[in-house]
Amino acid sequence: MHFYAINGIYAIKTRLARMIERADDELCMDQDEWAYRLGWTVQRTGFGARHYRNPLFDLQKAERIYATGEVSENVAA
Repeated sequence: MHFYAINGIYAIKTRLARMIERADDELCMDQDEWAYRLGWTVQRTGFGARHYRNPLFDLQKAERIYATGEVSENVAA
């Protein structure tokens, strides 16, 4: 295939990928903003899909482990 044809296909593919990413951002903009204001982490899992996580869950788990005395030997103090 000719260089310019391959370059043109790459440009079209790149433009489509950017359009899809922009649409995904606009679709989830309100929910992402809400989660960021709450201090949550946001992980993209697919088009229009997100995984929202409250970091306080990690703190609660650590407190539970500490309270029950199940501290691992591998964890540095």
